[in-house]
Amino acid sequence: MNVTVRPAALEDLPALTQIYNHYVIHTHITFDLEPSTVEQRLPWFNDHNDGHRYRMLVACEAGRVLGCTFSGRFRAKPAYDTTVEVGIYCHPDAVGRGLGAILYGSLYDALSGQDINRIVAGIAQPNDASNALHHKMGFRATGTFTQVGRKFGKYWDVAWLERPLKLGS
Repeated sequence: MNVTVRPAALEDLPALTQIYNHYVIHTHITFDLEPSTVEQRLPWFNDHNDGHRYRMLVACEAGRVLGCTFSGRFRAKPAYDTTVEVGIYCHPDAVGRGLGAILYGSLYDALSGQDINRIVAGIAQPNDASNALHHKMGFRATGTFTQVGRKFGKYWDVAWLERPLKLGS
């Protein structure tokens, strides 16, 4: 795979919106119920792209955006500022090619100079591929919120995982 990873740019937002909308329409892994327009996704893009603690990176191959990873605010209270929540979305054609590990590794490297103690992730269940990726990247399970999201007429659980920014610390 000949992939480059770089900071996300506003020009990437249409492709990122298309990727995200695939998961909104076809899966339970995001709890949004309706697809978004590019304009509706702009606040999300800005909230996860300050170039410091909150970063968004995209993976591209031959100029095509294949996926993104991002860090964002975990909770609004100041004592939580050293914790970030991360997420990742890959184009359906790029799933299973190792892209998730490349993106997450790049994100953790980009965040390495920030005052971040913990990284957390919530994964709608079941999601074997995402669970495996997060465990591979050093996350450990901390608990599961049961039946906290309703989509497609069914209730879904969310598993919560965490890891330190620097493994081994």
